[in-house]
Amino acid sequence: MNLPASPAAATSAAPLFELDRATVVRGASRVLRDLSLTIPLGQHTAILGPNGCGKSTFIKLINRELYPLAREGDAPVKVFGMRRWNVNELRSRLGVVTSDLTRDLQQMPHLRVEDAVVTGFFSSFMPPPHRNVDAGMRARARHALEDVRATALADRQVAELSTGEMRRVLIARALVHEPEALLLDEPTAGLDLVARQHFLGLMRTLAQRGITLVLVTHHIEEIIPEIDRVLVLRDGSVQADGDRASTLTEGQLSHAFGGAVRVRREGDYYCAAPAHA
Repeated sequence: MNLPASPAAATSAAPLFELDRATVVRGASRVLRDLSLTIPLGQHTAILGPNGCGKSTFIKLINRELYPLAREGDAPVKVFGMRRWNVNELRSRLGVVTSDLTRDLQQMPHLRVEDAVVTGFFSSFMPPPHRNVDAGMRARARHALEDVRATALADRQVAELSTGEMRRVLIARALVHEPEALLLDEPTAGLDLVARQHFLGLMRTLAQRGITLVLVTHHIEEIIPEIDRVLVLRDGSVQADGDRASTLTEGQLSHAFGGAVRVRREGDYYCAAPAHA
């Protein structure tokens, strides 16, 4: 695969993400509780935890779909060292792949795959009326599809794609800008065994090419060997932060998930399952 290199990842001084005591309240609940973490560029990181621990809220903070409680002093959330950012400009440095994108794109009538990838230039689901799609954009979209081995999908309708095919299209859409980092939300959810293995291989290739991966998941099987930092969230706070060996333990995961968990290592991967009574 001929994926784009990311030289800026090695030279940028500002961390990719910084959260400084970020608190988010939704309704009567505090979803994030003074959450503090720093993820530098170049450090592949997994954010792991059960449903309801704050993983989705973290992604929405980065996407500016949610905002933390305001306070005096420095900003609770920074991306690339910036407290305020334009989403269109941010997408040129950070690609975001979420299940919401799948739903929104597949609801667009008669949307071709290549056109869906082109929309990545505009951070929208169709090109804005005042913007033209030029030949260079088309070429980069086709190149991105080639990089993720999805060239054969270019003329297909997005609504017809399988879950595995759609994941590759979303990665291609994120790659058109040649970003420094990718934020991936539960990327293998809904994939069959073969499609899941292919997708994990794609993630490894991206990491090896210098694109920083931040994986948000509740499946430790998705944590590829290149990811060696794991943040474990519980009740909106960081329970554990360290390498895979120190965080993917039966004690840590049992506490985080609220029940007995068995962990085993298979080669370079970790697997977990509920412990039998």
